[in-house]
Amino acid sequence: MPRFAVLVPTPDFPEPWDWAFNVEAAVLAESGAAIDAVPWTEAGDLGGYDLILPLVAWGYHERFAEWLALLDRLEREQLPVANPVPLLRWNSDKAYLAELAAKGVATVPTIVVDACDDRALAEARQVFGSGRLVVKPPVSAGATGTHLLGPDDALPEDSRSRPAIIQPMIETIATEGEYALMLFDGVLSHAALKRPRPGDFRVQPHLGGTMVACTPPAGGEELARAALAAAPAPASYARVDMIRGSDGALMIMELELIEPALFLDLSPDGGAAFAQAIARQARRAKVQTPSRKAS
Repeated sequence: MPRFAVLVPTPDFPEPWDWAFNVEAAVLAESGAAIDAVPWTEAGDLGGYDLILPLVAWGYHERFAEWLALLDRLEREQLPVANPVPLLRWNSDKAYLAELAAKGVATVPTIVVDACDDRALAEARQVFGSGRLVVKPPVSAGATGTHLLGPDDALPEDSRSRPAIIQPMIETIATEGEYALMLFDGVLSHAALKRPRPGDFRVQPHLGGTMVACTPPAGGEELARAALAAAPAPASYARVDMIRGSDGALMIMELELIEPALFLDLSPDGGAAFAQAIARQARRAKVQTPSRKAS
């Protein structure tokens, strides 16, 4: 029986996380794997696992130095990880959005600044031709530190002189919503549509956002594949968030490759494709490191 470690938050993490862990762990257990929940900040010896999955490593953005140290350790010890460590490291900083755009992937326009200030906002408004901007930390999750600024709004103090990404507000978030496409080993499994509560632009459930199963938008699968192909390594699991611009074209909002909610309860196969992709990655890891002690 393969043994998997699913990385979860520290024991004092303030938000409920069982709802995310339970669904994914149950699907993996039903496929014949033994699952251990391991706090990512207290990982200890991980050498006995067939695969390590950072599926619920919530809070990494608040303890980023520790997160990077863990990734370095996983890489140094050549431990089997899904998704691969270089991909996790790359996806940890949303500056990757500018990189995707530079590679020709349709992406929400993104400016990356090392120290955000009023001048950066003014330049962004000019470049984007938009008075409404979204400012967020490049290392963040759950909309933490994300601000919507109108033409005359001042930069919030928690963003001033700090690294940031600046984007134009895409107004269709309120009228159509944000699409989330789930792909396992690069194959589309299912899709969901996320919408913010009235008057907001953030789609996260803890902020009042809603989510329903949906048919992937036309062209969405092709865009998701193009974005994943531009990443530094293949992903066993991926959630690709995208939105429609005012011209009707889809754009990548984010690639969620570390600890995404995968909405397996909405998948037509009950998560079977996810479990199969993880099992394949575990087999690949075993072949690549045959001397690793079997569990």
